[in-house]
Amino acid sequence: MKGMTNTIRDIARELARKYSTMTHDELDILQSVLVPMKFAKGEMILREGETCTNMYYIDKGLVRQFYFKNGKQLTEHMAVEGNIVMCIESLFREEPTKLQMEALEATVLYALPKARLEEVAMHNVNIQILYRKILEESLIQSQVHADLVRFESAQDRYRKMWKQNREVALRAPLVYIASYLQMTPETLSRVRSSTLLD
Repeated sequence: MKGMTNTIRDIARELARKYSTMTHDELDILQSVLVPMKFAKGEMILREGETCTNMYYIDKGLVRQFYFKNGKQLTEHMAVEGNIVMCIESLFREEPTKLQMEALEATVLYALPKARLEEVAMHNVNIQILYRKILEESLIQSQVHADLVRFESAQDRYRKMWKQNREVALRAPLVYIASYLQMTPETLSRVRSSTLLD
């Protein structure tokens, strides 16, 4: 893993490479938007009742998004380095979130504050494209997860997760994987032992 050798410039380049093409000046602007943050394992990034004002690029670590229903924690999403996480409803409605974010490992994030990103996107078409593509990706991820739990058998859910999010499947605690796939830990254990994975 690359770890802490990444500079803020590396992150700007990485984002540009993934979402949009950028000139040197545009990279400077994007770099000026990024805010580095560090979280210890088990530390909360965003709590229920707080308002999400950032999108977060994960440079290192594992992040879980979850909410409470009838006193139980339900895992909505998990992501590792190279991905972006946010509480999209809270971010755009500017209202308190029900979806919480927690670092499951020691985690390094780069926040992209929405207000600042929108400000620079107004004058800059490539940053506008980056912003749009990040949102598109987030919406697609939500849809993929919704379809997964709606239509797939337990075995296929786990198999698909293994294909799409192998790092998460390898690193996240089983209880959270089970919750994310909407099955009991017992079912997950059974599925994992009987599923042939490449």
